[in-house]
Amino acid sequence: MKILNLYACLGGNRYKWDEVTNVEVTAVEWDEELARMYQERFPNDKVVVADAHQYLLDHYKEFDFIWSSPPCPTHSRARGWNTKVETKYPDMKLYEEIILLETVSKGNDARFKGKYVVENVIPYYEPLIPAYKRGRHLYWSNFNFPNVLSKRHITITGGKDEVKKLCKFHDYDFYTYKGKQPRNKIARNLVDYEAGKTILETAIGIMQKENTEQISLF
Repeated sequence: MKILNLYACLGGNRYKWDEVTNVEVTAVEWDEELARMYQERFPNDKVVVADAHQYLLDHYKEFDFIWSSPPCPTHSRARGWNTKVETKYPDMKLYEEIILLETVSKGNDARFKGKYVVENVIPYYEPLIPAYKRGRHLYWSNFNFPNVLSKRHITITGGKDEVKKLCKFHDYDFYTYKGKQPRNKIARNLVDYEAGKTILETAIGIMQKENTEQISLF
């Protein structure tokens, strides 16, 4: 299964995919240090250091499943209530990608025939496009989500032990990151790997059912 993993970070969503099916993953990440660490973690994946937003536009037709997790800081609820945070416009690339993927996956002669997921935080404003709300995340997709993505849970409260707790939760040592971004930001950004596994399992199940129904027509 050919998968495009955009804004891949350290592959929290991708961690358990090999338990679901045989995957051929292309991961796109702009931060060179994160890209290097992702490659160490998943040596069989193809890692591309590039603009994920543009890469999606140029290559979406090449994949069976697309996962995109655009940057969330300009959408997060902290942006709405924390007066110490710099005022910024919400980054509309999030909605550009949702609209693009929804458009190209429609119709009998769709340009993209696979399944997609766009993930982000619950924003400080009413989402402009309806989404599935699961935990502290929103998911936009072209298939129905199960009500429960993971039975694992962690409460993020900040403090000096935050990164240590997130290392345990995500089964990864974030202290090895030597790049320019704050470690707690990197750790917070990862999707729960059980949620990532459940979502891929769901997408594959729906695709197999659709293929069976299509074959039965003939």
